[in-house]
Amino acid sequence: MAVLVCDIAGALCALAMPLALGLTIDRLLGGGAVPWAWIAVCAALVVAETASDAAVTVLGGVHSARLTTRLRELALDRLLRTEPRRAAEFSPGDLTTRLTATATAAAGAPVAAAGALCAVLLPVGGLIGVAVTDFWTALAFLLGVPPLVLLLRAFTRDTGAVTADYQRTQAVVATRLAEAVDGAATVRAAGSARQEHARITAPLGELAAHGRRTWRVHGRAVGLSSVLLPVLTALVLGVAGLRLAAGALTVGELVTVSRYAALAMGIGAVTGALGALARSRAAGERLGPVLALPEPGHRGAVLPPGGHGTLTVTGVDVTRGGRALLRNVTLRVPGGSSMAVVGLSGSGKSVLAAVAGRLCDPDAGSVALDGVALRDVAPDRVRREVSYAFAAPVLFGATVADAIAFGADPPDAGAVRAAAEAAEADGFVRLLPEGYDTPVERAPLSGGERQRLGLARAFARPGRLLILDDATSGLDTATERRVQRALDRHDGRCTRLVVAHRASTAARADRVVWLADGTVRGIGRHEQLWRDPAYRAVFRGAEAPPSAEPRRDTVGEHGARP
Repeated sequence: MAVLVCDIAGALCALAMPLALGLTIDRLLGGGAVPWAWIAVCAALVVAETASDAAVTVLGGVHSARLTTRLRELALDRLLRTEPRRAAEFSPGDLTTRLTATATAAAGAPVAAAGALCAVLLPVGGLIGVAVTDFWTALAFLLGVPPLVLLLRAFTRDTGAVTADYQRTQAVVATRLAEAVDGAATVRAAGSARQEHARITAPLGELAAHGRRTWRVHGRAVGLSSVLLPVLTALVLGVAGLRLAAGALTVGELVTVSRYAALAMGIGAVTGALGALARSRAAGERLGPVLALPEPGHRGAVLPPGGHGTLTVTGVDVTRGGRALLRNVTLRVPGGSSMAVVGLSGSGKSVLAAVAGRLCDPDAGSVALDGVALRDVAPDRVRREVSYAFAAPVLFGATVADAIAFGADPPDAGAVRAAAEAAEADGFVRLLPEGYDTPVERAPLSGGERQRLGLARAFARPGRLLILDDATSGLDTATERRVQRALDRHDGRCTRLVVAHRASTAARADRVVWLADGTVRGIGRHEQLWRDPAYRAVFRGAEAPPSAEPRRDTVGEHGARP
């Protein structure tokens, strides 16, 4: 609003100047006393217009910078609050461009809109000024208005389209670059640096073409206006000159008419303002999907105090891209017990792990913790009661200790070390250059060591439910056995849901849920399920013979044969 007020003030000063200048000239030519008052008015208008333009520049820059920050914060907040699968719909390179250049361009929209309004106000006011001063001169000017309107309309439409195309291609380049950086080791091992360089730079030709289209749009608008405006100017001044010769206009009114006509033909300012608005609008449309990412809803429900984490999954369906990942999954994990999730690759194990802790919501069915539907509980409360450890954990924080403590309500140093000991991480952490204070980026960690730090992060705040999504796959058998013993110490106090690929892990669990093609094929003790050759084939990484049928004693509490 401040920018708009200053813009309007500057436009009003510019519109008042021709009238004041014309009156001043007529009084000077009238032969009387020098019209110092009118000269002072002209000077004041010049100063006021200059001050208004300066204020617009300062206020507009500050506002755009603050709005850019706000848009980035909102977009980042949406990304981190929404379901991970929705955030994953945007590639890293695409997100980089949307949160940087696109957010900056979109933040300029309010200032651009104010500038466009005042840019239109000047020609309209100029036309009114010409009409008030001399009707016939205004009529001559109106002959050139339709071509000007058509020119502005085409310019605005074409600018928005070419800007959107440019931003999309820019996102493709950024995405490919991010992929190459992330997979640099693979590129080097494959000896495909040249091919990868070619793949990344391939869209640059298209990007250059969009850039040339932008200049052609601007060039066409400037070229047409450079022909149209001189012709229109000559017509207006010719009619005004004839009116002066006929005695219908004074010299001062001729100056007023010419100045108003110049304002009315300010096509350059209008095209620039409309072009900036079109670019901001295109950027806003690209940023819009990120800002529209839905947050998980809730009804303010509270988990009962003292609960041990009984997990109940009822009739859960999950579909992605038209493919059913989970179908009518029903199971119950008593509080304080452990359940292993096993199945061949693609059977839905990680999807079930994500649904169980509300990293994503099912398309049908419900998930409850201690009798309370997780959909009804505020996400921040869920995160305090459900801990995760992943196969490839990302370590956040400045130091190794920060990486273990990362999350809501960080634990103290003692709890961090205790969690590291339980995850078999304390030994190698102490050997690092600065121990727990070693910066993460300077810590030479193997994949298994990263997994152990991820486990330590989960152990540091187990809550009611601890979910390990293939979180021990990088550990050797002896280390995994020690970690499993540490998990067993949570028996009776914390429910554990463990995605398992090793028979030894499944054997240590109280019960096992066996998934196949997104459905529950059986639930029971590991030794019961082991009698089925199809179940044994899961741990061999091979399909069982088609004729293999699950035994009745593998159905368990699922309640029906598959």
